[in-house]
Amino acid sequence: MKGNFDSIINDIRPVIVDFHALWCSPCKIQSPILKEVATELGEKVRIIKIDVDQNSDIAGQFKIQSVPTIIVFKSGKVVWRQSGVVSKNQLIGVLMNSIT
Repeated sequence: MKGNFDSIINDIRPVIVDFHALWCSPCKIQSPILKEVATELGEKVRIIKIDVDQNSDIAGQFKIQSVPTIIVFKSGKVVWRQSGVVSKNQLIGVLMNSIT
């Protein structure tokens, strides 16, 4: 996953990375919100999910200490980060500032 992850976050469009875990209740709330964002913004953004239990190296690289944690990357750089459930409107607001 590491090689793919690096190439994915280097996309010129914003990439939302949802660091989550299967046992996490708030993560289950976040998932449909991300689907709504994907539906609304379509090809303008990319959304990927990283299970912290299966990808501890990537989670460690970004110092993920709680789930869900959402990180927005653009061209390989972190442009925004927040732990906890993030609303659709907040995410879209962040993304609209990142879309060129």
